[in-house]
Amino acid sequence: MTLLRETGGVQWAAMTLAFLVAVGLGHTGDLGVTTMLMLLAVVLLGVVPQARKGWAWSLAVAAALGGAAQALLPYAASSLPVWAAVVAIWLGAWMLVAQLSDRPRLSGALGRVQGLLAPLAFGATLLWLWEVTVRALEVPRVILPAPSLIWARILRSTDILWVDFVQTFVKGALSGYAIGVGAALVFALLVDRSDFLRRGLLPVGNFLAALPIIGTAPIMVMWFGFDWPSKAAVVVAMVFFPVLVNTVQGLAATDAMQRDLMRTYNASWGQSLIKLRLPAAMPFIFNGLKIASTLALIGAIVAEFFGSPTRGMGFRISTEVGRLQLDMVWAEIAVAALAGSLFYGVIALVERGVTFWHPSQRAR
Repeated sequence: MTLLRETGGVQWAAMTLAFLVAVGLGHTGDLGVTTMLMLLAVVLLGVVPQARKGWAWSLAVAAALGGAAQALLPYAASSLPVWAAVVAIWLGAWMLVAQLSDRPRLSGALGRVQGLLAPLAFGATLLWLWEVTVRALEVPRVILPAPSLIWARILRSTDILWVDFVQTFVKGALSGYAIGVGAALVFALLVDRSDFLRRGLLPVGNFLAALPIIGTAPIMVMWFGFDWPSKAAVVVAMVFFPVLVNTVQGLAATDAMQRDLMRTYNASWGQSLIKLRLPAAMPFIFNGLKIASTLALIGAIVAEFFGSPTRGMGFRISTEVGRLQLDMVWAEIAVAALAGSLFYGVIALVERGVTFWHPSQRAR
């Protein structure tokens, strides 16, 4: 019972049961000796609760689970022993993620690296489940290619993926993001100074922000042409109002006592803005910037569906779907997801440096 009360103890018990089922139903020809030995090692590592508190335990479990997962792939087939082993590996990974998440956070750079371990382990587990399920069920490539096929396609098509990345992300998404964010910040200051704009522009902005992208994208293509300026225009329209609304809300976040204190100092509107209201608005502004970072890439890709040169992520996705080259489609999706995640991560890092004083940052 002590084992079950430990972090990951329930997962370890269920993994042990699944391992015994796999061993009882199969033999070495069904799973392979390496898979069985590695799973047995994970089961034995979980017996001693005190050992789970050390990093050496986590490293050993990760290595054993990785070895078992790799060794099982050649034996992937739709059989009960294989599925029992798959469940055992998945439960073992769950136990590892639970342990990594429960560890006290280290200080400094090691703490930031530690925060990435659990998501990386979870993501690797999902990719492995995808791979083994596609192989075991013999899913056709035109329906869902395996991650290994997608990775092989990425390695073969780096030149095409780079050209598409530059066209869509650098030219379309980033340029539109910069223009839209800059315009939103300027308009937010104007709205803050004018009651007329606050009462008249924001309701109209909320209406325009609700317009569907599939309706506005063809219009932008007709106005600005088939190259990246039309995609940037779509991105501007998508990111402008989220940043505007968050900035206006942030500028109004200071309380009456703080504003009265600035007036007692005879501070002008500009001095009050720079010294008090703009710093207080930074958490709201960065919230809008992070929302806009995800919308920017989505807008640029979708806009390319309605007309673009013979390059770009959206163009490639729509073209390769018609050719049933789903591995290339998923390669483009993987590059877009990686670019969007890194873009969001950069903004989050800047936010942490700028708003280090905010409780949401101090708690991390």
